[in-house]
Amino acid sequence: SATPAPRALVPPLPHVYARRPRPPAATGSAPSPSSAAAGPAPGPSCAAAGPPLPKGAVPVAPVVNNHSMATRGKHGFRQPSLLHASTTPSPIPKTYRSALADPNWRAAMEEEFSALMSNNTWDLVPRPPGANIVTGKWIFRHKYHADGSLDRYKARWVLRGFTQRPGVDYDETFSPVVKPATVRTVLSLALSQQWPVHQLDVKNAFLHGTLSETVYCSQPTGFLDTTRPDHVCKLNRSLYGLKQAPRAWYSRFATFLLSIGFVEAKSDTSLFIYRHGHDTVYLLLYVDDIVLTASNPALLQRTITALQQEFSMKDLGELHHFLGIAVQRRSGGLFLSQRQYTLDILERANMTQCKPCSTPVDTQTKLSATDGNPVTDATDYRSLVGALQYLTFTRPDISYAVQQVCLHMHAPREPHLSAVKRILRYLRGTLDHGLLLRPSSPSELVVYTDADWAGCPDTRKSTSGFAVFLGCNLVSWSSKRQTTVSRSSAEAEYRAVANGVAEACWLRQLLLELHCPLTRSTLVYCDNVSAVYLSTNPVQHQRTKHVEIDLHFVRERVAVGDVRVLHVPTTSQFADIFTKGLPTSVFTEFRTSLNICAPEVQTAGGC
Repeated sequence: SATPAPRALVPPLPHVYARRPRPPAATGSAPSPSSAAAGPAPGPSCAAAGPPLPKGAVPVAPVVNNHSMATRGKHGFRQPSLLHASTTPSPIPKTYRSALADPNWRAAMEEEFSALMSNNTWDLVPRPPGANIVTGKWIFRHKYHADGSLDRYKARWVLRGFTQRPGVDYDETFSPVVKPATVRTVLSLALSQQWPVHQLDVKNAFLHGTLSETVYCSQPTGFLDTTRPDHVCKLNRSLYGLKQAPRAWYSRFATFLLSIGFVEAKSDTSLFIYRHGHDTVYLLLYVDDIVLTASNPALLQRTITALQQEFSMKDLGELHHFLGIAVQRRSGGLFLSQRQYTLDILERANMTQCKPCSTPVDTQTKLSATDGNPVTDATDYRSLVGALQYLTFTRPDISYAVQQVCLHMHAPREPHLSAVKRILRYLRGTLDHGLLLRPSSPSELVVYTDADWAGCPDTRKSTSGFAVFLGCNLVSWSSKRQTTVSRSSAEAEYRAVANGVAEACWLRQLLLELHCPLTRSTLVYCDNVSAVYLSTNPVQHQRTKHVEIDLHFVRERVAVGDVRVLHVPTTSQFADIFTKGLPTSVFTEFRTSLNICAPEVQTAGGC
C-alpha cells in the first residue's frame, strides 16, 4: 500500500495586539480630534505613521477623550489607590533592633525615651559595687479605638520586677484600684442628676511616683549614653515594672487630690470626693485611667485644669472607652459593652465562626472535678477563663457559667473545656449585648438573693448569688460557692441573704459618702419562706445553732430599719440566673430584667 502524503504545516497566527512604543508624530498637520473620533480610515492609511502591521491585523486608532464632561483626571487630580494603600499596622517587633528599623516603632520609642529624660527619671552614676541592677526590656503594643481601629503605636521601657530583692529594692507593694460596683454606682448617680462625665488619661503615670528606696537599673537598650556606656541609672522616679510603682503613683496622686480639697472615700479608697456647698465632684482612679464627673461643666473644667497643671494629663472628652469597655449614649442612658474584647477572646480560641447557642450553661447537674480526661493544654484553659472573668464587668448573664469553670482551673478536664466552649458559643450569638444604665431615682436599693442547695457533686457545698439594683440600674452582683456545707436549704438560702445584706450595707455606706443617703429601707427578696422567717423572729433551734453569726448580723440590720427581708415567688427571683442553669425562655426573661440587652432594645419593666 502507498504511504500517505505528509500533512501541510499550518502557519502560525500573526501576533496582532502587541504593545510597541508609540511612534514619533509625523511632520505636517495632525488629524483633528473630530476626524480621529469619527473612526480610522480604511486601508493602510491608518497604519502609515507606524511600523507595518502583520498580515491580517486590524488597525486601531488611539482613544481620544474629547467629551465635555469635567473629570478629576482632566484637572490633574489623582486619588490614592486603595489596592496599594497599606491599612495593616506594622507588626509588633520581637526585638528592639527590629523596632528601631521600623519608623513607626522607632518614633514611639523616641517619644518614650524623651518622656523619661524630661521627667528626670534617673541619674547616670558609676555602677556601685555589690548593688543589684534591675534589668529592663522594651514592650510594644498597638493602642486601638473602641471600634477596633488603630489609635497609635505604644512603646514602653519596662523593668523586670522579678529581679528585685525584697527588703532591698522594695518593701510595700499594695495599691488599691476602684471596684466595679463603685464605677456603676457613680455612673448611675451622674445619669440621674444629668452631670457631665469625662475621662482623663495620665501620660506616663508611673513616672510621677517618687521612690522611697534606692533602686538601680540598666540603661534602656538602643539608647545608651555613648560617653558613659558602663554607667547605670539611679532612679529618682518609679518606672513601669517595679513592684512598688503602682503604690508610688497612687500615693503621689492621692496626696495631691487631698491638698486641693478632695476626700478619700472609706468605702472605696480609689474614689475621691470633693464637696463645697452645692458643688460636688466624683473622681474614680484605676491606675492611670480616670473617670471624672461634676455637678456642673464649669466645675468639671476647673478640676481638669488643676490636674493638668500638676500632671501630664489629657482630657479625652466625654466618657466613651474606659478599661476596655465601650460606653455609648443610648436613649438618654449609658450602654456599657465589651464587644471588641469578646471578639478578641473568640479569636484567641479560634471560635470566631462557631455556632451560637442560646444559653451559656445547660440545665444539667454541676461539673465534677473527676469526670473526663485532663486537657492537653491547661495553660490555655486558664488563659481563656481568666479573660472571661473580666468580661463579667458588663455581662452578669455569664457570671454563673464563668464561676463554675473557675472552680477547676487547678486541674481542668475535657468536660470543663467543653463548658468554656459553650460560654464562647453563647457570646458569639450575643456579641452586641451589654449592660444598660438608665436615668432613675437613686432613692431605693433592692436586692435579690438565691442559693442552690448542695449543688456541688464533689463537696456538696451550695452556690449563692445576689443582684443589687439602685433604682432601675443593676450596680452589683455575685455568683459564688459557699465556704461551708449547709445542712438544710433554709441554711443555704439564709447564707445567701447574709451575703446580699452585707453588699447592701456597703452600698448604703458608699452612697452616704457620695452625699446621696438612702431614706428607705433596703428590700431583700428571697424565695425561701424559712429564711424570711428566721430574719425577723429570734427563734433558734437545732437546725440554726451553727449559723448564729449570720443570724445576728441580718437581724441587727433588720432591727435598725436598714433592711427588710421579703418573700418573692420563684418565677420573679432574678438571682436564679447566678446559681443554676435555666431553660432558654426563663434565662432570656431574667437576662432582660437585669438590663442586659442589645443596643436600642427596650428592657422589660422600664422605669
